[in-house]
Amino acid sequence: MIVYSYTPLLVFSVVIAAVLGAVSGSFLNCAGWRIAHGESFVKGKSRCPSCSHELGALDLIPVFSYVFLGGKCRYCKKKISPRYLVAELIMAALAVMCVLFFDLSFLCLRNFLFISCLFCLSVADLEAFIIPNGTLIAAVAVWLAWLPFSGYGWAEIGLHVLSAAVYGAGVLVLSLIMDKLLKKESLGGGDVKLFFVMGLYLGLVASLFSVMLSCVIGLLFVLFARKKAGEHFPFGPSIAAATTVMLFCGDLLTNAYLGLFGG
Repeated sequence: MIVYSYTPLLVFSVVIAAVLGAVSGSFLNCAGWRIAHGESFVKGKSRCPSCSHELGALDLIPVFSYVFLGGKCRYCKKKISPRYLVAELIMAALAVMCVLFFDLSFLCLRNFLFISCLFCLSVADLEAFIIPNGTLIAAVAVWLAWLPFSGYGWAEIGLHVLSAAVYGAGVLVLSLIMDKLLKKESLGGGDVKLFFVMGLYLGLVASLFSVMLSCVIGLLFVLFARKKAGEHFPFGPSIAAATTVMLFCGDLLTNAYLGLFGG
């Protein structure tokens, strides 16, 4: 791998990835929140959530501004939610992982952009129980743009498209059956479309692991959040987290699974 061939290059790549990831985390957190509240994420300057004071450049440095200001607004001195810092650190870590796992490649860029879409939709789903169509369309566009550099033949492309159709349609049918049995909505339309995108990226076998893992993460979320039976909870972040794990570990898990059958 190119990034591991020269130590200074590795260090430089990791630092740049961490910085870009933190900046992306700040932007995506803001974008997800604004989309959830029906606001434009491309217009309007950032403001303090408490006093609405317009934030300056020194207030918007990812991670460092939060730490140096003690997690408080420079102007009203009120506490700022730690989710801003957490979002920046998560995306910084994921950006570094993309470089370390996928090298300096188009696959690295594809996966980082996809993870960015997953992160943004997770914020929106946690905030307002919605999965923006724009994030899903962007994810599909990224996958299509990557195809010329993927080395995939028509057969491999067809398998990924088939995987998307199988998981998207399969989850849709399952949700309709559950709706009838429970007499209420069991799964949102955004979740169904997200499973479609998951299948497109991961393929048939890895997507199966992702579905199971997303159910486990969802169950843990319900238990941790102390949700009562019948209450709504955002499933999108669980699907996104499971898909992200499979992006990094999918080949390892699927090869181990197929090895059980001599594959």
